[in-house]
Order: sequence, then C-alpha cells, then structure tokens
Amino acid sequence: MVVFKKPIEFDWDKGNIGKNKKHGVDDKESEEPFFDKKKVDNKDKIHSGREERFILLGKTKKKRLLYISFTMRGEMKEKVRIISARDINKREVKFYTK
Repeated sequence: MVVFKKPIEFDWDKGNIGKNKKHGVDDKESEEPFFDKKKVDNKDKIHSGREERFILLGKTKKKRLLYISFTMRGEMKEKVRIISARDINKREVKFYTK
C-alpha cells in the first residue's frame, strides 16, 4: 500500500494534461479517488521499469469507480503524476469491494 503525505500534490504538464479524455475522465475527476477513504492502492510490479509505478482503485465524488495508474515525482517523491485513469472493469471491482 502507498502512504500519501498530506496534502497530496498533483503534477500536471503538457505531457499528461487532458490525456485521459479518451477514457471519458477529466483531470480534476482523476484526482478525486486519491481522497476516497476506501481506496485500494498497490505497486504496479508489471509496469515498474525505469520508474516505480502504482495502481489505485477509488471512487469519485459522483461515485464513479476509477482505475488509476500513477507514479510519484519530485525530489522527495511528493507529487502524484497520473499516467492513466479509466473506469474499472468487472474483474477489478472485486479488489475495491474486498
């Protein structure tokens, strides 16, 4: 499980702004699951190559369940950089509801 220091800061730049619109998720909505008290997060062992990546499953304010791939950036790894955000699939729902 990933431990977030408060407050969470997000890293948005031209490389990732608007990137998830193809999945119907805007940038602000993709931040919301990080504040879900029931969120589930783990290290993404499969996609951690040059940088350590993580997966987070959580709900938005509108109760939408999202699957978010992200990494931590900054000198102290204090910034969340969202790589991808999409709706979770039926198979992934069980990991959130456990």
